[in-house]
Amino acid sequence: MISRLILWALRARWGLSAVVMACNLGGLGVITVELWLSGFFSRLGTEWVTAFGQVAIYPAIGAFLGIVLAVRDREHYFAWLDQRRAPTEPEARRLLHLPLGITLRALAIWLPGVIIAAALFAHFTPESDFAVVLSMFTLGGIESAALTFLIVDRLIRPTIPVVSEVLDGTGHWSSTVLMRVLVTFTVTGAVPLFMLITVLADPSSAYADRIRTAIYVAVVGLSAGAVATAALARSVATPIHTLRDALDRIAKGDRDVRVPIGSTSEIGRLEHSVNELASNLRERERMQTVFGRHVGAEVAARALAAKSDLTGDMRVVTALFVDVTGSVAMATELAPRDFVTKLNRLLSIVVAATEANHGLVNKFEGDAALCIFGAPIALDDNATPALRAARRIRDEVRAAGEFDIGIGVARGLVFAGDVGADTRLEFTVIGDAVNEAARLTTEAKQVGRRILASQVVIDAAADSERNRWTLHDTIHLRGRKEPTPGWTDVPSPVRARHTGTAPQAALPQAAVPAPAPAADL
Repeated sequence: MISRLILWALRARWGLSAVVMACNLGGLGVITVELWLSGFFSRLGTEWVTAFGQVAIYPAIGAFLGIVLAVRDREHYFAWLDQRRAPTEPEARRLLHLPLGITLRALAIWLPGVIIAAALFAHFTPESDFAVVLSMFTLGGIESAALTFLIVDRLIRPTIPVVSEVLDGTGHWSSTVLMRVLVTFTVTGAVPLFMLITVLADPSSAYADRIRTAIYVAVVGLSAGAVATAALARSVATPIHTLRDALDRIAKGDRDVRVPIGSTSEIGRLEHSVNELASNLRERERMQTVFGRHVGAEVAARALAAKSDLTGDMRVVTALFVDVTGSVAMATELAPRDFVTKLNRLLSIVVAATEANHGLVNKFEGDAALCIFGAPIALDDNATPALRAARRIRDEVRAAGEFDIGIGVARGLVFAGDVGADTRLEFTVIGDAVNEAARLTTEAKQVGRRILASQVVIDAAADSERNRWTLHDTIHLRGRKEPTPGWTDVPSPVRARHTGTAPQAALPQAAVPAPAPAADL
């Protein structure tokens, strides 16, 4: 019901003026009833009609002026709403000043009326109760103005989400939580208590009239206090509950949270900050995802968590190198885009097999790829997953039938960390194991199974994986003084019987080998 009245007051041309006049007439009515209960009107005698006629002149003028100004305010502050468009930045900022502006104007209109009414009533009463009447009308004006502030502040709240899209912040000092609490205290406590003191201290009123008026003031104060306090509590508790739920969702990983901004107080700023937090976290995750696609998820997480200086350490890792055979000839036969499309299918196989075995595709080098097992995330056994990945890559590439490849696997102590400059860093591994893997890859292109692993890798692998490999030959790798034992995998008996090939049958040397089923992993 209240929400419907608020929406009506926003949309109707006379809505704002009706709200302002209701607040002021309410204050005037409370004062009139209070004067009647205190026996003040009876003290006017036969001249009460004349007194009321003269006193009513200014309220009538003030009411007319208030209505005219409120209608003007409606067009001045809410023209963008009538035109069904978003407010401009000046219009949005102007709207935030509306509650304070209308409240100050209400006080300005009340002030002359308070003095005039007190002077006229005091003139027509024998006791000359100027102080009492002045106090009552002053307190009534303050009550009406404070109530106007709270209601108008609540009135503009549905427009705040739109305003927040225009302004970075919707806060205004006049609508802070502290200001609302102080104004609410004025409406519910301070003014009613001062009215009660004024009534009880009035020497011209009879004892029974003072008691009756005091009860009336107390009832009005309690009623206004209950309504205003409930509204204040709800205006704070409801958004806080929404913010708590939003933060809980963010803590659980939901980054699509957005809290509607519905306040011009610190709470509205907090709602804006929660939205900014969710937006920044979404952007961070997007950057990490994009970054991870270029350098690997583990390296991206390491880079985002670490400092910007150069870091690294010595690690024993297993390096796996994959290179395409006959890529130069294929590149001359195919259009560049077609060749890249085929190459991407190969590299997707390499990435999937490496990541499935907890490795990192460290870099792509044209038609080759370097994969690392054991850095940046250490593995208790990095040789076994590397050998499994090598077999899976070879089998899936062979099944696809688009490329012939060579795979070399080596193991040793390397530097694993960042290299580069302060403005450009790259995670990489540097050491003899990487060079050895690259040399073994060249030799593997001549081996039937297309994979060669060093002795160190085989010795470090688990027994279940080691049994799948056999010594192929002792090879003199380019640039190395000592010969290197090269091991290759053995086809499983089931696969050998199925294909009718010998265990060491060589793959054809063509650039496009015939498809064959994948071996067991």
